[in-house]
Amino acid sequence: MAMEAARLSSSLAAAAFLARRPPRAYPISLSRRLPLLRLFASASGSGGDGRVVALSSDELRKRRGLSSPSAATDSVSGGDEKLRSLRRLFSRPDIAIDAYIVPSQDAHQSEFIAECFMRRAYLTGFTGSAGTAVVTKDKAALWTDGRYFLQAEKELSHEWTLMRSGNHGVPTTSEWLNDVLPSGGRVGIDPFLFSFDAAEELKNAILTKNHELVLIRSMNLIDEIWGDSRPEPPKRPTRVHDIKYAGIDVTSKLSFVRSQLAENGCDAMVISMLDEVAWLLNMRGSDVPHSPVFYSYLIVDVSTATLFVDSNKVPEDVLEHLEKAGLKLKPYEAILLAAKGVKLWLDSSSVNAAIVSAFKSSCDAYKESKGKAGRRVEEKDKTPDDTASLNGELNAMFQASPVTLAKATKNEAEVEGMKNSHLRDAAALAEFWCWLEEEVCKNVSLTEVQVAEKLLEFRQNQEGFIETSFDTISGYGANGAIIHYRPTPESCSSVGSDNLFLLDSGAQYIDGTTDITRTVHFGEPSARQKECFTRVLQGHIALDQAVFPERTPGFVLDVLARSSLWKIGLDYRHGTGHGVGAALNVHEGPQSISYRYGHLTALQKGMIVSNEPGYYEDNSFGIRIENLLLIKELSLANSFGGIPYLGFEKLTFVPIQSKLIDPSLLSFSEIDWVNEYHEQVWEKVSPLVSGDARDWLWKNTRPILYKTQ
Repeated sequence: MAMEAARLSSSLAAAAFLARRPPRAYPISLSRRLPLLRLFASASGSGGDGRVVALSSDELRKRRGLSSPSAATDSVSGGDEKLRSLRRLFSRPDIAIDAYIVPSQDAHQSEFIAECFMRRAYLTGFTGSAGTAVVTKDKAALWTDGRYFLQAEKELSHEWTLMRSGNHGVPTTSEWLNDVLPSGGRVGIDPFLFSFDAAEELKNAILTKNHELVLIRSMNLIDEIWGDSRPEPPKRPTRVHDIKYAGIDVTSKLSFVRSQLAENGCDAMVISMLDEVAWLLNMRGSDVPHSPVFYSYLIVDVSTATLFVDSNKVPEDVLEHLEKAGLKLKPYEAILLAAKGVKLWLDSSSVNAAIVSAFKSSCDAYKESKGKAGRRVEEKDKTPDDTASLNGELNAMFQASPVTLAKATKNEAEVEGMKNSHLRDAAALAEFWCWLEEEVCKNVSLTEVQVAEKLLEFRQNQEGFIETSFDTISGYGANGAIIHYRPTPESCSSVGSDNLFLLDSGAQYIDGTTDITRTVHFGEPSARQKECFTRVLQGHIALDQAVFPERTPGFVLDVLARSSLWKIGLDYRHGTGHGVGAALNVHEGPQSISYRYGHLTALQKGMIVSNEPGYYEDNSFGIRIENLLLIKELSLANSFGGIPYLGFEKLTFVPIQSKLIDPSLLSFSEIDWVNEYHEQVWEKVSPLVSGDARDWLWKNTRPILYKTQ
């Protein structure tokens, strides 16, 4: 699944405004703080002074020849009324703001969130997972990245101006606010939805125009206008993640955290990332679509650990599991009252500003109650990974959570589970592609939604299947060019044999998480499509075959996947690879492969990443080829500098359509790669399928022939 939008420049704009803050280097230092993303609007228009200006979504649609949303649609969505209702709240005496920012996140900086927290989607009508809405008393703008340009153009009403990340010359959110608000304006946010880093950077950025950042703790303004129609918070029970899949028991994991606390002179650590809580406690849940996590916080100190969670979600067997590891339970909301008079370890990229603000208040109260100055981080104790404290009175160390890296480097049991789940997933996909090819050849009319639903049926037949790992991207023809396209019954296309079909899908199994993209053509592809596909394949092969020294950050490898496209002036607007959890989030950090050069996390043995270069022609077709890879240590003839060298092991085993490959563009070694991969697919997957599916697998794993140019 193509996750990351490519960064084209660095600036003073909050990365969290775009979506969940991208995974960062581990550990982070103050000098290497990830620059905030510049968010750009459309470069389609320019002002009289030569400036590039943002265009409204209506104007963008006109220039692309797209129709605007109908009046009936606007009426049903209530977009105008929502904005009016929101703006009426601005003038309330207890609020008194001039602008309000609505990000995509929940209180845990999650990428996927429960329906009740989809506030930005409710307000704007834009359903992409990444974006930030900013509303003033007379303007409304939405920022999103290149994965969602086409989708946003289609979904936003005329009330909204689309700000297009990656296009030159359009302001960031803070720059835009500084431009449109009179000096001394008040910008409101819900502090639960902004990380401490993001809130601090926003506060400092708008201070240049004397604007004040207002933390509205008492309510979320979108919830206020959403009212009774807002979905209920999730209440499904949690479950124990069996040790045979987890590999390491909870006591050992907590001991690791406590050793990190001792080494860094801290008393306790607040863990707010949902997948980190789930991994540490060997628990799973179903509060968030596609991710087996549950809403909670965890505080680990030198002798105890406290889970802040709705106790109704903890059945008896899970409670027994937690008590065995020495865990205490407290209500989810009690996190703001916790950890008084201690030195906390906080990950400032993920812990929300509300928690930091509450902790600061508790530090002040503790200092006053003891009649002496509260403890501070002494200058001699500071490391390059410390950040500035909140208003100078915070007894904390801000540093990346040690759980992030520990979770990303899979143990033997997690690796085995990932391998096993990928083989079962490959069997389901072989059965699915066999079925779909036959149906299309018989001219059966199937929509993109029906195809995705049928794929789900095949996966549901596999042992250990739980749910999809993200909304299936089922895009035929021009829809395949929308990088994170999600078909709906009302507006999707039918899958035919005249164009390319892109299918990006994945599953959550009890023992692993999968993510795979294949692009196929059921008719005769054009020469242009074959060339583009083959060059994407060349990039995929180059990355798959990479050999690199330990401590190499992922951005160094990104060029391997793009160079074949660059040779003919093509590229793609997303990262090449993201981390993947083991029976956890399909997107995890801190590892990634992207030309976001701020991502300095070294790729390490045991990490899992995706390999997914692509190419997309707007309003025409999309191409992406994605496998998951396990990073492993290689045995080489040399080891320069005594440093181990690493490479990749494939986890995904599904045929790549040979029809779309132009062998004349491939080298002999690239053809060997394709043939050897298909031989592996046959050997590993054929024992798991039978009948027509086995025949299809045989046909689609035959060697391709060498051709000279």
